[in-house]
Amino acid sequence: MMLYCNMQCHFQEHTMSKRNSIALVPAGASSLAMALPAVGNLDAYISAVNRLPMLSPERETELARRFRDDTDLAAARELVMSHLRLVVSISRQYLGYGLPHADLIQEGNIGLMKAVKRFDPERGVRLVSFAMHWIKADIHEYILKNWRMVKVATTKAQRKLFFNLRSFRTDAHTLSAGDVEALAAKLNVRTSDVKEMETRLTGQDMSLEPLSDDGEDDYAPIAYLAATNAEPTQVLERRERDRLHGDGIAQALAALDPRSRRIIETRWLRDDSEGGTLTLHELADEFGVSAERIRQIEVKAMQKMKAALVDYA
Repeated sequence: MMLYCNMQCHFQEHTMSKRNSIALVPAGASSLAMALPAVGNLDAYISAVNRLPMLSPERETELARRFRDDTDLAAARELVMSHLRLVVSISRQYLGYGLPHADLIQEGNIGLMKAVKRFDPERGVRLVSFAMHWIKADIHEYILKNWRMVKVATTKAQRKLFFNLRSFRTDAHTLSAGDVEALAAKLNVRTSDVKEMETRLTGQDMSLEPLSDDGEDDYAPIAYLAATNAEPTQVLERRERDRLHGDGIAQALAALDPRSRRIIETRWLRDDSEGGTLTLHELADEFGVSAERIRQIEVKAMQKMKAALVDYA
């Protein structure tokens, strides 16, 4: 595992989306007073970043101004390098989620670089305090995207509840009714919200597809899912609907007088190939009556057809 990334590209392109490896020293970093060699494993990386010297307030302010005013990438690199130990420390708090520590550090380093890009030294706040929010935000986002195949928290309130509930649970057992009420009161949320998130946390993802190619030895859940077009009640409903649309409507039309049947057919049962439907006024001209009379005949004819269809069914 080579824990290496070109920071210069991150700051030159003003993007924080490169997540291919843990950010360490860029190419050409030998010119920096603070240099960290490429390392091959996580323990060596942690040991190396812990040996990096911390910055004094004066040096931190000087570097931040150089980056803000002159886009000095060397200054930005030194700010990032001196705070890599902070990312390692914060990432340890999230080891209980079952995700690789190196990946948590990598995401935290992305958040650190975002913080350096946005840091204003004139606000009187140290970078370490400012960067904690950005580091945690990127780690949180990574956990929510990768902890489960199905997202367990999408809104801001659900994310807050997710992380608080994970830290509140001390073992694998579900929360008691008293624990649920206590946590709901502490977080100022409804007990139903706590119960719902508890259900999401305790549930496990299950693959619908077979995980191997063993053929008959694999009985994945997808093999037991019924096809929506083959469910017995739906098949019967479709058959009954087709029967009513076909023979039922033909029989109901046959029970009407010729004028009523003509009105229903031209108002409801004609398609574009047959000239399209006719309006009330067109039918009124055809039969020599008013449009209102055509509407009345249509209503009575529809009532007769509905009664006929009920008897047919």
